[in-house]
Amino acid sequence: MSSTRAAIRYAKAILDIADSKKVASEVSADMALIASTITSNSELSSFIQNPLIVTETKKDVVSEVFVSVNVVTKSLFQLLLENKRFEILDGIAVEYNKLFDIMNGVEVAKVTTAIPMDAALEAKVLAKIATFSSSKKITIENTVDPSIIGGFILRIGDKQYNASIADRLQVLKRELSN
Repeated sequence: MSSTRAAIRYAKAILDIADSKKVASEVSADMALIASTITSNSELSSFIQNPLIVTETKKDVVSEVFVSVNVVTKSLFQLLLENKRFEILDGIAVEYNKLFDIMNGVEVAKVTTAIPMDAALEAKVLAKIATFSSSKKITIENTVDPSIIGGFILRIGDKQYNASIADRLQVLKRELSN
């Protein structure tokens, strides 16, 4: 079984348990914390991925790092210990939050800008999102890419709207060459 498929299966199981215990949003916050901590801390990531480190030690360290998490999240640590699958913890965390958003009708709008978004650009993006999506709950995920020069690129699901200056220059270049 691939690690992504395994992560999705664990995430679904933990979401079912958390939802039945009415703590799904608390566990979602835990999973966001776990994903961001592992992603931003290369030492922790290497430690979790290292096959030479005993699984029991991984559980102890992860339990110590994430001492304040919900009981359901702690049960995931125990399950990963029993199944020797700690290397997919960050994947589980990411998949859990994707499933949690789907369950709650939240769509993620991925916005690429040349500089971090300010209030004016965010208002333009939100106006464009309204034409793209009927979802009431939208989470904006901003990525900065100076190569687009200005404007923004908006992705929601399989739809994309490109309002970047780099794209407009490409269009102009094609028109001039014809």
